[in-house]
Amino acid sequence: MTSNSTTFDGPSRSLQRNLALLCAAIIFCIPLIQPGQYIIHLLIMCLMWSYIYTSWSIMGRLGLVSFGHGAFLGVGAYTGVLLWNYLGVSPWLGALAAVVVTALLAVLIGYPCFRMKIVGHYFALVTLALSEVVRLIIIGLRDYTGGSLGMTPRTALAQGQEIALGAMQFADKRIWLYLVLVCWLLALYVWHRVDRSMARLALQAISEQEEAAASIGINVRAVKLGLMVLSAAMTCLGGVLYAQYQLYVNPENLSGIGVSLQMVFGVVAGGMFVMLGPTMGAVFLLLLSEGLRLLIGNDLHGVDLAIYGALLVIFIIFMPKGILGTLLHRYDTYVQKRRAKVDVPAKASATPAALSVLESRP
Repeated sequence: MTSNSTTFDGPSRSLQRNLALLCAAIIFCIPLIQPGQYIIHLLIMCLMWSYIYTSWSIMGRLGLVSFGHGAFLGVGAYTGVLLWNYLGVSPWLGALAAVVVTALLAVLIGYPCFRMKIVGHYFALVTLALSEVVRLIIIGLRDYTGGSLGMTPRTALAQGQEIALGAMQFADKRIWLYLVLVCWLLALYVWHRVDRSMARLALQAISEQEEAAASIGINVRAVKLGLMVLSAAMTCLGGVLYAQYQLYVNPENLSGIGVSLQMVFGVVAGGMFVMLGPTMGAVFLLLLSEGLRLLIGNDLHGVDLAIYGALLVIFIIFMPKGILGTLLHRYDTYVQKRRAKVDVPAKASATPAALSVLESRP
């Protein structure tokens, strides 16, 4: 593991991969025991937000902290719903259109920022403004979007019909569970590929010294812009899935500052620099919100946000690696100490050939 703790290259990497496969296998088998609709709904929401948080972390973990991903989420949700409601375009095709619109929006915002070297806090503020602008546009177009009241996708499920494949509407929640499970696994795969690619090394060099990185041939703007478009497009698809599953979209829940900050908090709480950190953050937030709803109900408005804010401060101060990041760091340290205890007596009695093998171990 590097000194700045931005990568986990020790034993925890294989542990995370095995945990992801184990969780996927367990989730795949859960519907077979018929746990009830509420449990399946919670699993779907956990996986959906895990996918969205992972999409954000692909960009956020490499120094490009965005507070505007709520805009990309909202564009995805509303583009699919509007095309379906007014033009009859299948949400599957609407998802492609939403990705194109979101990619153009990401380029429109990202290219000037990266060209003029707007980074750090300034970049975060620009993206924060983007999230609010998109929310206000959705509210302003109330004749088409329903404004602050939101809108509902036109149903395609006739009486007794269980599946409307072209409309991406399924009465059986198990279909949604498997669909979102596949999306979550794909997001983890993309996260892993980016983490092992030259883009991560390039962005780490850029974050430390942008001019030096450019001087050795790294195309700074292209690397940043490509990563932003990838993260935005994946988040946009999360918005499409959310809209079609919930069959309701609202600008406050999907495109405002609140949901953007929720992504940041979820990733920070779970662990920004580990593959399963966003998933841990999504599960933690969902269980927290459900617990607060059961304990205090809906009478005390704003209490959940106050608790989120307090917990965010606590995590940043005392657990900067997040819940899973801290646990994996301790696991790596424990394994390395055990290996050191085993290697010391082994090296003392080893032949030169065996000694070279021991020293080459990861």
